[in-house]
Amino acid sequence: MSTPIRYLLASIAICISAVTHAAAAATGSDSVPAATRGAAAVSGTYTTTAGEAKLAKIASTPDRYVEVDGMRIAYRLFGKPGTRPLVLLQRFRGTMDDWDPALLEPIARERTVILFDSAGVGRSEGINPDSIKGMSDFASDFIQALKLDSVDVLGFSMGGITAQELALDHPAQIGRVIIASASPGFVVDPPATPPKVWPAASRPVNTDDDFLYLFFADSNSSQAAGRAHLDRLKLWPGSASSSVSANSVRAQSRAIQSMFAPQMSLLPRLSSMSQPVLIADGMHDLLMPTHYSYAMAKAIPDAKLIVYADAGHGFLFQYASDFGAEIVKFLEATEAR
Repeated sequence: MSTPIRYLLASIAICISAVTHAAAAATGSDSVPAATRGAAAVSGTYTTTAGEAKLAKIASTPDRYVEVDGMRIAYRLFGKPGTRPLVLLQRFRGTMDDWDPALLEPIARERTVILFDSAGVGRSEGINPDSIKGMSDFASDFIQALKLDSVDVLGFSMGGITAQELALDHPAQIGRVIIASASPGFVVDPPATPPKVWPAASRPVNTDDDFLYLFFADSNSSQAAGRAHLDRLKLWPGSASSSVSANSVRAQSRAIQSMFAPQMSLLPRLSSMSQPVLIADGMHDLLMPTHYSYAMAKAIPDAKLIVYADAGHGFLFQYASDFGAEIVKFLEATEAR
């Protein structure tokens, strides 16, 4: 087992132990293969075209509830009426309140957007499934509960792994896939993980400094964008009290851990993925190194890869307006297929 994987599994074990004793869970240069398909490097400073009033409107979207597998599940629906829905799948320990309104606003101008808290997360009942397949099946059941025949999905981090499984296991439900800062699970020879990463990632309650280190690059521009992102999250009413239950954190940890066993990796199955796929990451992603995104882009037949310079795991919040526009462009370009 490679050193980065050992660090990952050890950090997950630490996180499970720490969260058991916590009152509530809280959010918490790569070598680049020469041969890549559809890869583009993006650089620049943080900007957002969305005014404060538009972001506040997104953040004021009321919670709705639907019964899924006997559990009351919270979701939010907004955006352009009558358009094909884009369902968002969240990261480890993330809730609906961890999506940046500045990312959502440009997408919502052109698409129906659906956020949801999976079982045992945020405002939803139950306990999160303890496997990526279980999370994928639950997402499929959620889509069915909303009486939607087919949707597009955007998955971030753990949600990006879930999006791959969902597209593979439920292809009739999923039209197009967007994978942000994610991994297919086990990949040979990932880059070494800096020693500060897993102690910071495994704390039961992360500080803003932890988040800025883990999600943003070590530059003045990226760190400033990270602080602006954290400020925007405060627009969500009640965001400070939104959390993930300790049992669900343990379940999510087991799910992620299992994917880094070679026999569980999704990578060998990605050649059978039939949907158009947009993959994106930050060049300096400490949690899911860009190495994984290149591996996915090479394996998926119809994939486009975007890599953002001066950005890390949270590139989609640093370049919120730009990536939101890329998502809309991708969905429009592949709609007729």
